[in-house]
Amino acid sequence: MARLPRFVLPGYPQHVIQRGNNRQQILFEEQDYWFLWEKIGAAADKFQCQVHAYVLMPNHFHLLLTPLSEDGIGKLMQYVGRYYVQFFNGRYDRTGTLWEGRYRGTLVDPAKFLLPVSRYVESNPVRHGLVQGPGDYAWSSYGANALGNDDPLVKPHPVFEKLGRSHKARQTAYAKGFATPPDDALLSRIRDATNKAWVLGDTAFCQEVEQQLNRRTSPRARGGDRRSAAYRRATGRL
Repeated sequence: MARLPRFVLPGYPQHVIQRGNNRQQILFEEQDYWFLWEKIGAAADKFQCQVHAYVLMPNHFHLLLTPLSEDGIGKLMQYVGRYYVQFFNGRYDRTGTLWEGRYRGTLVDPAKFLLPVSRYVESNPVRHGLVQGPGDYAWSSYGANALGNDDPLVKPHPVFEKLGRSHKARQTAYAKGFATPPDDALLSRIRDATNKAWVLGDTAFCQEVEQQLNRRTSPRARGGDRRSAAYRRATGRL
């Protein structure tokens, strides 16, 4: 079965993940992290994507970013993947694939989910037991978003900008959101939407995306009525 095209709307954020093949380690030394970080930044500039949050983990990385063109994220991920594999294979005297396959991603409802997804991304090292708090991990956007550290890779989203009137106020408000960990339902929703390539948003947002792209944005309920207009629209039979 052919893969459906990804949900992409220029100007709307996406959460994407790229993992090492069989979850193998892709980052070992500081130079590896710096090279990947630099290539993400170069690709973001080249293909007009704004990165709002990121984390570079030993065997995968997350990005929360907004493309300004329909093919921006795809080109960014292709660029980063190609250059990093060349670097990695040469540095560690290896050949062959490094990634598990296509990156996974979900279109994000900015009003409801941009900040939760941003915190989800930056809390990844804590959930994996690498550090005690997000501020203890060097390779994420937490330092920029919550502490005001300079990070040229990070471009604040308008939703983040509305957190306060000053840089300090926005950072303080954003950091406070980490005091209450997300519940399991939210974590599962973010993971499922990203891994299965569905849209992460409320009902109104999903309906808006369906109207623009003429596609279902969530899985069909099992045992649904295949004679319904909704089903026929989703399968191109209406």
